[in-house]
Order: sequence, then C-alpha cells, then structure tokens
Amino acid sequence: MTDRSTAAAIPSGRRTRLTPERERELFEAVVDLVREHGYEALTMDAVAARTRSSKATLYRQWESKPKLVATALRHLARFSPSCIDTGSLAEDLRQITREAAKHAVEDNALLSGLAHAVTKDPELQQALHDLYIRPELETLDAIMRRAVERGELDADNPATEFVVHLLVGALGTRRLVENKDPDAEYLERYLRAIVFPALGVS
Repeated sequence: MTDRSTAAAIPSGRRTRLTPERERELFEAVVDLVREHGYEALTMDAVAARTRSSKATLYRQWESKPKLVATALRHLARFSPSCIDTGSLAEDLRQITREAAKHAVEDNALLSGLAHAVTKDPELQQALHDLYIRPELETLDAIMRRAVERGELDADNPATEFVVHLLVGALGTRRLVENKDPDAEYLERYLRAIVFPALGVS
C-alpha cells in the first residue's frame, strides 16, 4: 500500500500537540532521510521508525508526505528574510544575499535532490510552494513595500516583480557558470551591477 492510499485509509482526527523539541526532532529526521535516500524513496513508515512515532500520528499532523517534507524544510531553514529590516533597501538586499550564501551549498544540494521529484509530483510542488516558498516571497514583498513607503523605490518600477529571480540567480548560477560559490565580494558586485540599477537604488 502506498503512502497516499494509506493516508486515505487513516481516519482524520484531532491533531496531537507536540512540543517544539519533538517537532524539531521529527523535522530533522525527515530532512536527514531525504538527504540519505532521496524524496522518492522516503516513506512515512521510515519517518515513523526513525522518530519512534506512529504513522497515524504523522498523517494527523501533516496529512501527507509532501506537506511533511515542505513543513520540515520551512521550520529548519537556517535563515529567513523575515528577520531583516535595516531601514535601507540596499542593506536589506545585502543581508539577504549574504545570509543565504552562507548556507547555499548545503541547501542547494538538498533542494536539487527535490527538484526531480517536483517535476513528477504535483502535490509536492504545491506543498513546497505553499509552505516553503510563498512565505519567503511574502516577506520579500514586505521588504519592497517598506522601501516604497520610505521613498527609496518607485512603486511602478517594473523590476520589482523580478527581484526574487535576480537574487536566486545571484546565488544559484555562479557554481554552474564559473564552478565557484558566491562569496561576499561577488555578491556585492552583482548587486551593484544588476539589482540596484534595476531598482533605481544607489
């Protein structure tokens, strides 16, 4: 029986209240299993065995494997732009890229391992977008709105729509093109040459 059919067979019930420590233990186990075996080979049985929990509890808490994996990634993220508010758009973007670059190698390896699965699993794609990606996009939108309110950024600037693409490009393409990781000096040059001019930020 597959995880999806098993989920359908388990009656939904009230979610169990877990301590933050127990949740973190579960999320770390999930991410470790994805790294060790890949997303496709991950099963709720394996998570239950690794964490000494019941499969029924896992389904009551997170409903499905895709939602569990996406939630684990979200909660274990070592950096989120939600904590950044320097009062300057340029400094906000510098901090975002620098902090993200610190963890880019390991994070990219994990996300690359999920990339293939996403192309074949619409439920995983939706879960990652809803639970992992969209909250970060909303935070970036808030950073841009604050810049507009401060008068740093034109509200009608068409480049605003593509800021996230520019930042992801800064972090993700140097390894592919130059076989180097993005360091602080590279990121500063990238921001000054590409991102800041597009946004009209000095």
